[in-house]
Amino acid sequence: MKYTPLYEDHVKLGAKMVEFAGYYMPLQYEGIVAEVNLVRKEVGMFDVSHMGEFLCEGPDAISFANYAVTNDFGSIRFGDVIYTAMCNENGGFVDDLLVYKIAPEKVMFVVNAANITKDFNHLSKLAQKFKVTLKDISDETGLIAVQGPKAQEKLQPHTNLNLEDIGFYSFAEGEIFGVKGIISRTGYTGEDGFELYLPANETTFVWRKLLEIGIKPAGLGARDVLRLEAGLLLYGNDMDDTVTPLEAGISWAVKFEKGDFFGKDALLKQKEEGLKRRLRGLTFESKLVPRHGMEVYKDGQRIGHVTSGTFSPTLNKSIAFALVDANIKLGDVVQVLIRDKYVDGTVVKTPFYRGSVRSKK
Repeated sequence: MKYTPLYEDHVKLGAKMVEFAGYYMPLQYEGIVAEVNLVRKEVGMFDVSHMGEFLCEGPDAISFANYAVTNDFGSIRFGDVIYTAMCNENGGFVDDLLVYKIAPEKVMFVVNAANITKDFNHLSKLAQKFKVTLKDISDETGLIAVQGPKAQEKLQPHTNLNLEDIGFYSFAEGEIFGVKGIISRTGYTGEDGFELYLPANETTFVWRKLLEIGIKPAGLGARDVLRLEAGLLLYGNDMDDTVTPLEAGISWAVKFEKGDFFGKDALLKQKEEGLKRRLRGLTFESKLVPRHGMEVYKDGQRIGHVTSGTFSPTLNKSIAFALVDANIKLGDVVQVLIRDKYVDGTVVKTPFYRGSVRSKK
């Protein structure tokens, strides 16, 4: 098991600690519902230092990144971030990730904690045909996510950057409380906010300063509820190496027209043949909560399974993602087997909830 730079601070703050993706992480502090409400209405912060960061440098950094991912990394500006999938030769997810366009010869990949070793090995193999060097900087990088409609207001007095100039899915290099790092207008909550990439040995200092200005911490439990309400995917639940980006409902992040990329042939074939299954959002009037792995039925026939489910405090109802037959349409009523009961769920468009997150500038 590994520890983030903030582990001892979480323990001192009374967080309930759990094992997650090979790290000891805070599940909750005051409680999941209170922390969800805090981020939806004001501002909260998360330790996400368990995420992986890879630095890619060299003359081919941008063309390599564009080949390694499905979205069109070549089309974004320097100082922008792209959300994308990274696929295997069958078109299944190796991971979903963010890629930062820092400079003509400098790119940063940000990957899921559980996939750090796998992703680095995958990228290293692809990199052999390109003039690049890859470095895993995960252990020397701390990451704090400050999320909520009041995030900018709270952070602005303590940075040398004008946060208003940082558009959604953009970033700048600057200082927060005098510590140099990357300040990125990104997050995993559906709210406006920033992710602060910091030297691991200075992350604790910044965390404590954020506490001093009144930003309360939130844990993994709230983060999972917030991301599902916002219709955001979780690797290992909603998709894995057997599920493609087309099936997972992020076909907008697959740009076939950009040229060659790894996994393109398999995805193109799937698109031409038509999807057999796809990820759908479900809402429930019942208070029973659907969970990962529960079976989904329609007209007595099993049509798929729940990938993520929770009770949404924001909407006051249960919500879920389910991987189901592709012929299931918006508005259809399906049944989820919860505790030996068939519970009606309605297929809805996602996100389930749209918060203060800004549109792309």
